Parts: sequence; structure tokens; C-alpha cells
Amino acid sequence: VLSCQLPLATMVLMSVLSNALISITNAERRGKRQVLLRPASKVVVKFLQVMQKHGYIGNMELIDDHRAGKIIVTLNGRLNKCGAVCPRYDASVGEFERWQKSIL
Repeated sequence: VLSCQLPLATMVLMSVLSNALISITNAERRGKRQVLLRPASKVVVKFLQVMQKHGYIGNMELIDDHRAGKIIVTLNGRLNKCGAVCPRYDASVGEFERWQKSIL
């Protein structure tokens, strides 16, 4: 008897920033006070710092687990929706209006 086994498929994480923002939006809609984001990346941390500076989220705590890392974000209820535009396009300063009209 021959057994044909298929190779195990692994899930691939396409956009860390997009997944983090979707997790924040879903937790905010459910009325949660905190959300755990993983994996942590420099792009996500910088984006969350901008959100924190503008008052959309509260404190955030980075947890170094010697793997990809985790971030705990405290929500304050001011966020309606956030998301990432994928793929991230290169744009010069003069092209912002054109990209804004075509994407949003």
C-alpha cells in the first residue's frame, strides 16, 4: 500500500503592520482595554508611537521573548478604524494628493 502524504502547509505572515492594525481595530470594536500584538517589528513600533503621540492609543509595552517579540497596547476608545495600504508605495512629497485620490 502506497501512502501519499501531502507536505504540511505553513501559514505565511504577509504584512506585520496590516495584521497589527486589524487586531487593534477588532479589539477596539469589541470594547477591549488591551490588545496583544505579535510579532513585533520596528515598523509597527514606529507606527504605534505616532498613534500614541496623536492620542489614538494609550501606553504600549514591548515584551522581548527572544523570538519575534510581543507588544501590549492599551486602548483608550478613541479609535474608529485603522488599516494599512498594501503594498507600501514610494511617493514623493508632490505625489501625495494623487496617491490619496487614487487609493482612498
